[in-house]
Amino acid sequence: MLISVHMPKAAGSSFQATLAAHYGEALLLRYADQPLHRSTWSRNLDAGRGCLKNRGATLDSGGTRCIHGHFLPLHYRLAKPSSPLLFVTWLRDPVQRLLSHYYYWQRSYQPGQSGPLHQRMMEEKWSLEEFALCRELRNIYGIFLWGFPLERFDFIGITEDYAAELARFGRDILKAPVTSAERNRNPDQGEEDYAIDKSLRRKIEAAHGTDIALYQRALTMRDEKTSA
Repeated sequence: MLISVHMPKAAGSSFQATLAAHYGEALLLRYADQPLHRSTWSRNLDAGRGCLKNRGATLDSGGTRCIHGHFLPLHYRLAKPSSPLLFVTWLRDPVQRLLSHYYYWQRSYQPGQSGPLHQRMMEEKWSLEEFALCRELRNIYGIFLWGFPLERFDFIGITEDYAAELARFGRDILKAPVTSAERNRNPDQGEEDYAIDKSLRRKIEAAHGTDIALYQRALTMRDEKTSA
């Protein structure tokens, strides 16, 4: 049983296509939670309740073999499906992830349909700096990983090395070759990193220290596994 946590703008949409090709109808998408559009108290309380509700749950009794989406993995930490429970996610350099998130929200806004934080950003015409330093969007990895240690994941892919990492996922987790598809890439950006002023980068790194540390830890964990 695979639990796949889609960190925003960290190749989760491309990864979803790979999961869909492998699991077919056994893939369950979970995007209704919208963690970033809820208060800290609300999303953490919901995740804690979900954890208790799913304690000992089989999860795969209805034929589901993979759950993928925007949710806190704590929901499933105590589940006990009939097949091994595996947690996976992808992480990206936090500064580049944040810039990608900003430009994605700019081009994907749908009045009346986008979440409240997204709507607020567009209506108030936030600059990149306002977006990057706003309280609600600081340390997004930390937000999703509340109550769930990084070491609990069975696979953490590094987005910058997507092709090689996807092959590693197929080899180590699925035990099968996997197909690759790119989704939600900025059509104007290509393969290059987003340019950013050095002063703003320093501000972002200071404000998102938790995510910087988590990303560096994920790199170390990946390197330790691949060199073993």
